[in-house]
Amino acid sequence: MPDHAAARDADAGRDPAARTPEARSAAEEESAFSHPPVDPDATAAYGEHPDQVIDFYAPRGEAPLPGAGSAVVVLLHGGAWRHRYDRRHVTPFAEHLARRGYAVANVEYRRGGSGPDAADGTPEAGRWPDTFDDVAAALDALPALLREKLPQADPRRTVLTGHSAGGHLALWAAARHLLPADAPWRTDAPPRLRGVVALAPVADFEVARKLGVCSGATVQLLGGDDEFASRQPYADPALLLPTGIATTLVQGRCDLVVPEAVAEAYADAAARAGEVVGLTLLEDVGHFPLIDPAADACAVVAEEIAQLAW
Repeated sequence: MPDHAAARDADAGRDPAARTPEARSAAEEESAFSHPPVDPDATAAYGEHPDQVIDFYAPRGEAPLPGAGSAVVVLLHGGAWRHRYDRRHVTPFAEHLARRGYAVANVEYRRGGSGPDAADGTPEAGRWPDTFDDVAAALDALPALLREKLPQADPRRTVLTGHSAGGHLALWAAARHLLPADAPWRTDAPPRLRGVVALAPVADFEVARKLGVCSGATVQLLGGDDEFASRQPYADPALLLPTGIATTLVQGRCDLVVPEAVAEAYADAAARAGEVVGLTLLEDVGHFPLIDPAADACAVVAEEIAQLAW
C-alpha cells in the first residue's frame, strides 16, 4: 500500500472535490484505519503458528430468515500479503457485518517478512508456500471450528470475501478444485459456498505485474522473477476458471492501489472461460472505502454479500 502522506499534506485545507487523486486516496485510507480494533467473541487456532488463527464474531441481531441459522461470512484481509498488515485492520468491518446478522470468521495467515527486503526498501510480500498453506488449512478447518465457536451459524450459507490481497486469496480458495493435479492444495470438488465477493482483488497476476501493483507484490508473493511463471498456474485466479461458484467483484473506479483494470481483466478471463462474473464498479470510490464502515461503499459491499448469502 502506498504512502500518501506527502500528497495528503500538500492538499490539506483544499475543498474535497478539488483534491488530487492521491490526496483523496490518502484520506480514504486514513478513514478506514481510524476505527479502533474490535475484539472478537472467540478465537480458534487452525495450526501451531501464531498467525494460524481465526477470529469469530457472533451475529448481533436475529437471523433474517425465520428458523434459519445465521449466514457465514469468511473474511480474508488485505495488505499486499505483507507482515505489517494483519487482520486487526478489518475488525471494524467484521463487526459491521456481524451487526447485520452475519456470523463472521476473520482469518489470519502468514505473510511476508517485516523487514525491507526488496531492492526499493519495500518489505517482501507473502511467503511461498506458507500463505497458501494457511488459507487452505483455515478453510478446511472452518466447518468444525464454526460448530464449536458459533453454533448458531449455518455453514450451508457461507460467502467468502476478501479485500485486495485478501480478495485474491478468496478467489483462489474458491478455485482450489481447478488447481494443477500436483498442487498440494487441490480439492476433489468445489467448496461449499454460496458465493464469493472479492473487494478490489488482485485478481489477475499478469495485469497486476505489468501495472506494478503494490510495488511488485505479486512477483514477490511467488518468490521473484525466476519463479513467477512456473508458480503462476498455482496461484493466479485468472488462470483458474471457470469455478462454477457465483462470484462478484466490487471495485472502486478511483482505486490507485489495485486499479480497475485488474478486476476487469479477471471478469474478461471468466467470460472467455464461459462464466459470468459480476463486476460492480463504484464511481468516486478508491481502495479503502470498501472495508470502511463509515463509507457508503461499505453498505454496497454488505448488500452484495446479502445477494449471495440469502
